[in-house]
Amino acid sequence: MSSGNWMFDLRLLSTKSLPPFSPSSAYKPTQAPNPAWQLGEGLSTRTPLEKKWRDEGDLGWKTWDMGLTSNSDAYKLLGSAITPRPIALVSSVSASGIPNLAPFRYELHSKVAYNPPLISLSFTLSPRRPKDTRENILATKEFVVNLISEPFVAAANSTSVESPQDTDEWKVSGLTGETSVHVKPRRVRESAVSLECELYNFQDIYPDGSETPSTSLVLGRVRYVHVRNSVLQDDGLQVDAAKLRIVSRLGGATYARLGESFDLKSDKPRENIVGDRM
Repeated sequence: MSSGNWMFDLRLLSTKSLPPFSPSSAYKPTQAPNPAWQLGEGLSTRTPLEKKWRDEGDLGWKTWDMGLTSNSDAYKLLGSAITPRPIALVSSVSASGIPNLAPFRYELHSKVAYNPPLISLSFTLSPRRPKDTRENILATKEFVVNLISEPFVAAANSTSVESPQDTDEWKVSGLTGETSVHVKPRRVRESAVSLECELYNFQDIYPDGSETPSTSLVLGRVRYVHVRNSVLQDDGLQVDAAKLRIVSRLGGATYARLGESFDLKSDKPRENIVGDRM
């Protein structure tokens, strides 16, 4: 069973007014928004974008007291603000050997540390039934995080359907299981990057005044990383973002591909600009 209905059904989206998806990469490097920016300058008005952004600040802010905000509104607010979020398929196996393949997005997989190499997963819990992936990880202490790229996003989408516990999402999606090196769950062969993980730490999170957890946080220690040769840079170590064609989640039912990027040089602060810190 999936971790939740987080991907929209592609068949329900009217596409008549939309241009077709372009198979060519949308990724390209550009200059920084303000190549002439100087230390201590803050938000300048050198460019039309900076001036517009500063002027829009005069329109003020809307503030939410999260203690008074409903769960549904908090979900919509944070989900649309904290973007883009990487999405992945997490493969796991139950204590009795039943395989599971589930998509994650708002419960994002995020790099926590590199020494030791750790990533995080979180599970929004439902009173209806336990999350299969959560239960599997707690029981076996193993899982694999498989990044989702453009070419198989529809197959990944199919694993999000609410289904009986014994449903085999591998068959539903048609994705291919590849034997892992260190853990029992299989990795997704179609994924360009897969991370074999062991449970490092686990924490239930409780709403104020409640004895029932609403969320579970999992830290996984990355034991093995598998990267397709075709997406590696020339150094054989780093991943080429243009070739990876990663998919990310925005707010609501909106997803995105990688577009333009730019580099910013990290200069050491000058003492006469920064001054003494208290």
